[in-house]
Amino acid sequence: MSQDSFIPQKIVPVLVPMPAERPYSYAVPDGMEVQAGSIVRVPLGPREVAGIVTEGSTDSVDAKKLRPISELFDCPPVDDGMMRFMRWAADYTISPPGMVARMVLRVPAAFDPEPPVPGLRFSGREPDRMTGARARVLELAEDGMAWTRTGLAHAAGVSATVIDGLSAQGVFEQVMIPVRPIVAAPDPDYAKAVLSSDQTEAADQLVTAVSAGGFAVCLLDGVTGSGKTEVYFEAVAKAIEKGKQVLILLPEIALTQQFLDRFHDRFGSKPAEWHSDLAPRSRERVWRQVMEGQVRVVAGARSALFLPFQDLGLIIVDEEHDPAYKQEDRVFYNARDMAVVRGHIGNFPVVLASATPSIESQVNANQGRYTRIRLPGRYAEAAMPDLKSIDMRKSPPRPGGFLSPALVEAINQTLQRKEQSLLFLNRRGYAPLTLCRVCGHRFQCPDCSSWLVEHRFRGQLVCHQCGHREARPEACPSCGTLDHLVACGPGVERIAEEAEKTFPDARIIVLSSDLMGVKRLRLELDAIARGEADIIIGTQLVAKGHNFPNMTLVGVVDADLGLANGDPRAAERTFQLLNQVTGRAGRTGKKSLGLLQTYQPDHPVMRAIVSGDAQAFYEREIEERERSGLPPFGRLGALIISAATRPEAEGHARALRRAAPSSVQISVLGPAEAPLALVRGRHRFRLLIHGTRKADIQGFIRAMLAAGPKERGSVRVQVDIDPQSFL
Repeated sequence: MSQDSFIPQKIVPVLVPMPAERPYSYAVPDGMEVQAGSIVRVPLGPREVAGIVTEGSTDSVDAKKLRPISELFDCPPVDDGMMRFMRWAADYTISPPGMVARMVLRVPAAFDPEPPVPGLRFSGREPDRMTGARARVLELAEDGMAWTRTGLAHAAGVSATVIDGLSAQGVFEQVMIPVRPIVAAPDPDYAKAVLSSDQTEAADQLVTAVSAGGFAVCLLDGVTGSGKTEVYFEAVAKAIEKGKQVLILLPEIALTQQFLDRFHDRFGSKPAEWHSDLAPRSRERVWRQVMEGQVRVVAGARSALFLPFQDLGLIIVDEEHDPAYKQEDRVFYNARDMAVVRGHIGNFPVVLASATPSIESQVNANQGRYTRIRLPGRYAEAAMPDLKSIDMRKSPPRPGGFLSPALVEAINQTLQRKEQSLLFLNRRGYAPLTLCRVCGHRFQCPDCSSWLVEHRFRGQLVCHQCGHREARPEACPSCGTLDHLVACGPGVERIAEEAEKTFPDARIIVLSSDLMGVKRLRLELDAIARGEADIIIGTQLVAKGHNFPNMTLVGVVDADLGLANGDPRAAERTFQLLNQVTGRAGRTGKKSLGLLQTYQPDHPVMRAIVSGDAQAFYEREIEERERSGLPPFGRLGALIISAATRPEAEGHARALRRAAPSSVQISVLGPAEAPLALVRGRHRFRLLIHGTRKADIQGFIRAMLAAGPKERGSVRVQVDIDPQSFL
């Protein structure tokens, strides 16, 4: 910012990372110069916290009566675009601005610069005795470049004692070395991909958008295996050439080692990562180097949107339809939609990529707000898998089993060809319910209104809502009968058990997020890609863009699973997930098959997937949404009221409902008990606010909250604009 943007008064508003509705005023000590975006340390009650100086008026209080700012951190200020984005996000989501600032201020150790590290530089003096090891060291060091002690030893292939001996003789002088970037700079010309004609045309459109600059949204709509990643890499290369920073959002960054490797193959270095599994020290370095502009490309989960980029010039949202982009904690937001807003505020292009775009993105493209770029065929003319449904009413599994004869036969044929099969079931554990055959007792979480899921590999019953776990007993806790507990329904562990009995010689791997850590999961995925497994059994994480060259059969164990609830997005999500899963087959050109076990073969979702007529499915879903006035043709907001007791939660919800202002454009539905009525010991009720496309949902909810009762005791109210989950 220019010198003119410094705040002249001696009192400034500061956003502190807590749920306050407005900034707090602080006095600026003499000699300290702060501006909007400066990161400072301020006293807050008995402690001190980091905050961001913001613009706006302050209370007309004598600066001498205010507590002063304790420290101005030695880091660049948060830029104007990011400050505007934070304000917009807080306003849109009806969140306290301090909680949005908290997402930016996640790494306080990064607010001061990293100190330089001690190093060595050749002084020009020769050692008193030359050895082969010393000669190798001097050959590297004689150009005058500074090295760290361990780095020089490793590069020369000698022990650190050799370096110490040379230092003792004055061969090296001590110097301080600036901290190295956490990742090397990507080279846009490192290894340009050979693109097909369709890919080249699509890439040219994206490159043109990046070259032109300015805000634009491109929907890269390509079938699975069409090479969307290679196409948007060309847009990334153009942004790097322009000196801009790039953010690539991925729904499951901790599981996408393949993506990082592909980026390295194209640009000669990996992008900086940003996700929850990153070590604290790495998070600090990435945050600082993003703010200083050293890191040019970040590949991250949804929270990467709130990194303080110095000169962001392009955002890619891969798998833009994925529900993982929705955050439902503290500040509720959809990273896909926020990415578009970030691009609009920063005046740069945004690319949304998916084989199964969301209904919202489809409508925006149909109406011309987004530019649609199609990739209709797979790369290298590889054929899409043949898709067939298995009517489980006509081809039922054997008693006690879950795999139909048709699917078992297809797996046998795949094994004979020494190719891989994937069995997909979006349900973790061994069984979703355990009950007693004698008295009917069902194992339920004591703190949630959900059944305990049996995890037989670990011998535990687990709640997937709150994490409660207990050992699986031998006897029923209700009637005391031994050996009469029965598992109801399948999870991936149970399918693995059946597969081991049916195919005893096959190498089987189970992929589920609760069976292994991220590192082991990456090793398993690498093993599958190398062909070291015959049958892979997995949950939805296997649908997230992985490339398994030898996989030619995908069997969906329960294709109806996602359709069994009242979620208005159920059909869309089932269609997307099953499309993504079956798209794992035949990506390298081998003839492939996808089989969907279903009791509803005539359901529109099943018909659309088997026929390959995605267009007809989208047209039907869009028509349904428009008729119902659901997003994107209408607006939704939700209030989730929770409390330690059911009467408290229900009473507060009903009082809020009575406080709702009258409006011809907006209606309030509820309160109703949430489908998951008890979570972590808290009772939950929901109010759903439904409005027309142009209705001011945020203004309506603010008025409702202002007129309604205040949160007291254990009562908490959460606001979810554009809800994705209705549980």
